[in-house]
Amino acid sequence: MIERSDIRDLAVRAMLPVAAEEGWTWTTIRTGLRVVGEDPALAESHFPRGPVGAIEAWIDLANRDMEEAAAAEEMERLRTPARIRRVVELRLLAVTPQKPALKRALAVLALPWNAAAALRATARTVDAMWYAAGDTSADFSWYTRRATLAGVYLATVAFWMRDDDPDITSAMEFLDRRLKDLGRLQRPRGGKRPAAA
Repeated sequence: MIERSDIRDLAVRAMLPVAAEEGWTWTTIRTGLRVVGEDPALAESHFPRGPVGAIEAWIDLANRDMEEAAAAEEMERLRTPARIRRVVELRLLAVTPQKPALKRALAVLALPWNAAAALRATARTVDAMWYAAGDTSADFSWYTRRATLAGVYLATVAFWMRDDDPDITSAMEFLDRRLKDLGRLQRPRGGKRPAAA
């Protein structure tokens, strides 16, 4: 479980404009704490894992923003593919205003020594997406669904990161193509349904 607190959440939000310009550094963390009235000297106490920990805290916060937005919608009326499409859209919308900060964050997570943190962040995000979409599976499909969504989501984010335009229209069109391809791959050959057991 990732550590959560109101101070951390407020500080992370305050860090975002700084991170967009200066990157994710200890200075960024201290600035965020100072903005919300917390002693910058407590940076290591609030974020013991430093800039990488601050990035993970932001990803966790964006996931919670997505879950809150999804809970306000009538997801149960949608079929599963439409639910997944919508939660991915909500997740992108949650970070759209901070796209430059996200680009800086992804550059940090792409460093070889941060591979474990990147994997954790991805796992938490796709798990939050499936949870927001109403997934209650507890068998092997729990793993396969998350692994599949991780690939689709990461590809969509990479496509979106190609430029600085915050608009997600083209990214959602890219996602639609990936979901369509995925549905085609999962469809039984010849269009026939599998025989009943």
